[in-house]
Amino acid sequence: MKTATSTDVKNHFGEYLEISITEPIVIQKTGRSVAVIMSISDYERLKALEDKYWANQADQAEKKGYLGRKDSLQFLKSK
Repeated sequence: MKTATSTDVKNHFGEYLEISITEPIVIQKTGRSVAVIMSISDYERLKALEDKYWANQADQAEKKGYLGRKDSLQFLKSK
């Protein structure tokens, strides 16, 4: 993974955008990593993985006896 300083990215932003299409770039400020520039396709892939993870967590919780979305709403409306 490529690394760049925030100053370098500021001065060559267009170049780093082009690089980010093929690989993520870690942005460092005062020697510490603070952000990542990545392609939209990588971002969408990560978001999809996160959505699947949380959906799985909700399914597991429901199997363990926690109320689902529908039952939770009904419970809250009954109070």
